[in-house]
Amino acid sequence: MSTVELTKENFDQVVSENDFVLIDFWASWCGPCRQFAPVYEGAAERHQDLVFAKVDTEAQQELAAAFEIRSIPTLMIVRDNVAVFAQPGALPEAALEDVIGQARALNMDQVRKSIEEARSGAAGAEAPTEA
Repeated sequence: MSTVELTKENFDQVVSENDFVLIDFWASWCGPCRQFAPVYEGAAERHQDLVFAKVDTEAQQELAAAFEIRSIPTLMIVRDNVAVFAQPGALPEAALEDVIGQARALNMDQVRKSIEEARSGAAGAEAPTEA
């Protein structure tokens, strides 16, 4: 399976319609991005049950800004509409395989519960009162 080119027009649809999406934020002028590309493509061939997508940060500046991409390449993994991994830098093949394995092993019910607890904890934090 080849990678999907993400744009601001198709991003929401691709991410919401797929349970597991890897996203490579890259640019054609970026040397590390070009070095990472064959590693990413190789992983896409090995993991055909997953969606591998790319965001050209030059062509999709609004999308890159929305995700606060400051360094490229940046790899992001979204499972069940939850970003579970985001890290800048070109990963070697073994590290990419490890990250994919860890993301596959996540208990998404537990992840959502942790997110909800963090949200309710932040909302429940009270401002200090004067004595």
